[in-house]
Amino acid sequence: MTPDALALSAPGASEPRWLDPQLYPFASRYIEIEGQRLHYVDVGTGETILFVHGTPSWSFEWRAQVQELSQHCRCIALDHLGFGLSDKPQHGAYKPEDHAQRLVRFVRALDLHAVTLVVHDFGGPIGLGAALVEPARFARLVVLNTWLWSLSERPAVRRISGFVRSALGRFLYRFLNFSPRVLLPAAFAVRKRLSRSVHRHYLAPFSSWRERTAPWVLGCELAASGAFYDSLWQRRSQWPELAAIIWGMRDPALESALLAQLEAAFPTAAVTRIADAGHFPQEEAAQTVTDALRRALTKQRPSA
Repeated sequence: MTPDALALSAPGASEPRWLDPQLYPFASRYIEIEGQRLHYVDVGTGETILFVHGTPSWSFEWRAQVQELSQHCRCIALDHLGFGLSDKPQHGAYKPEDHAQRLVRFVRALDLHAVTLVVHDFGGPIGLGAALVEPARFARLVVLNTWLWSLSERPAVRRISGFVRSALGRFLYRFLNFSPRVLLPAAFAVRKRLSRSVHRHYLAPFSSWRERTAPWVLGCELAASGAFYDSLWQRRSQWPELAAIIWGMRDPALESALLAQLEAAFPTAAVTRIADAGHFPQEEAAQTVTDALRRALTKQRPSA
């Protein structure tokens, strides 16, 4: 066992008032890593699926998949430090490598094996960074709208990261909650699919400017952590089997060229293109994503 402390709260015992149990009907669990409390859900029994979120989201983004797949699998979804119901220290270590190192400790603490790793957005480099440290614990990989190599040579990415680093970007992120308030809805292909109640669950974890450091840091690191991202790509022969790629084709942030690069490098991966979904296909096309994950677990190919 590791020295990291685990605890299970009674259902609803420490849930914030804004959390709707109809939308997120899971008992909260907590683990202390590096002196900080991280929140996660652990539902069901059977083959283990570990869901890794990006920014500015949290385990909430996987709720539909967890609810359905936990009927036959063990579904685990962690909130990174600074996100969701986890602690949010103002001066926490929030770079992708930092999150990956904590995820390694999390996987070791729960002693997970034969894991299907499902990643999205920044969860891609974070999850893969952990898998490369503990390769024997991971069986396969499924990716949704993410990147696993440096984007720093792309002019648009440099502009975005540079803007986030600027005084104006920092103000918008830290004081106006810009990332979940503006950028998240803009990432949907069809804005009305993001209901007010669901949007509120992305806004509420960042109720104070003191709690908004983590999304701002990751925004800065979109370009700045290029060396870390490239180190993952250079070791792609050591990755778990890339079983499936699920991609919202109307993603305004990550163009389809990234999907093409993954397909070229991993021609045996099953690919599910969702034509009318944006950056969050697990929100806009929840059942399609769930079905694709189920096929990945059974190694079925998607239908035409």
